[in-house]
Amino acid sequence: MSSGGGARRKKVRHEEHEEHVNHERWLVSYADMLTLLFVLFVVLYSMSSVDQKKFSELATSLSQGFGAQSVAITGNVSNLDGASQATDIVPIDPGSTNPGNGESGTAGMTKEQRIAVDRALKAADRKKASGNATAATKEAENLKEIEHKIADALERAKLLNQVKFTIDQRGLVVTVVTNEVVFAGNRAELQSGGAAILDAIAPTLAKLPNNIEVDGHTNQLKATTTFYPSGWELSAARASTTVRYLIGHGLAKGRMSAVAFSDTKPLIDPKDPRAVTMNRRVDVVVLTMLNAEQAALLPAAAGDDAKLHTGVTSAQAAAEAKAAAAAAESTGKPGTTHN
Repeated sequence: MSSGGGARRKKVRHEEHEEHVNHERWLVSYADMLTLLFVLFVVLYSMSSVDQKKFSELATSLSQGFGAQSVAITGNVSNLDGASQATDIVPIDPGSTNPGNGESGTAGMTKEQRIAVDRALKAADRKKASGNATAATKEAENLKEIEHKIADALERAKLLNQVKFTIDQRGLVVTVVTNEVVFAGNRAELQSGGAAILDAIAPTLAKLPNNIEVDGHTNQLKATTTFYPSGWELSAARASTTVRYLIGHGLAKGRMSAVAFSDTKPLIDPKDPRAVTMNRRVDVVVLTMLNAEQAALLPAAAGDDAKLHTGVTSAQAAAEAKAAAAAAESTGKPGTTHN
């Protein structure tokens, strides 16, 4: 009996014997680490490549190969957050010396590549500048045509000497000098002379696609305004009166705006004796349809028309063009005129 118990105890000890330990399991982890390092270097190499298309193809193939999109490549939210949101591949500047460190540009380019980029940028700037200049020149010609039509109407009404023209970055400025013709001193009620001027120019303005701005101005006299708190209210009232009159004569309300300048925008030097009448005025501005960059070139494109001048009628413009052509033909140089 004792011998039987001893046999059982020996059998139990045999079952509890420690199993043989596999000392080569580290090779599995080592192989996994090498695989991950390989993938890491492949990704880093793809990031340093200047071919963005190849990088995108690599990112797609890697994500498909691992069975899911990689957060590091595509910027997806980790599944640990409870949701996966697909986003576009993060663009990487091919010129970066170290992608992801914020440095970009031409740092990683050769001298020849930097020169090529510089030339391309300068060429683009020249092309843009040339396009802006062409647009400004064409717009100046269009505004000059509008001036001819307005001058024709004023000439028929024998009021051409009551209006001056200029072209600035805003567009064509039609300056109506009041001089007791449009508005009485310290008043904003339109007089018969002013109404006649507006009657002459309104039909031409109504046919234009441009927006119209009316600017009210006062002179620089220090006299107190009688019916208004200051020159601001007086100039605003004059501009508003002109706008309402033009709307009543065919111009769309949505195209109109009234602006007050008081005495801050003198037409001529306030010390000039003519300033008392010349600076008290209303400007009807045919606003340009160019963008700000192109509009800034309008005064240069307009040449002498950027200076205050009497309106040129269509007949006068045709006569001037004919004379210039004859002078050019006589000298054999197109566009050349004699003094």
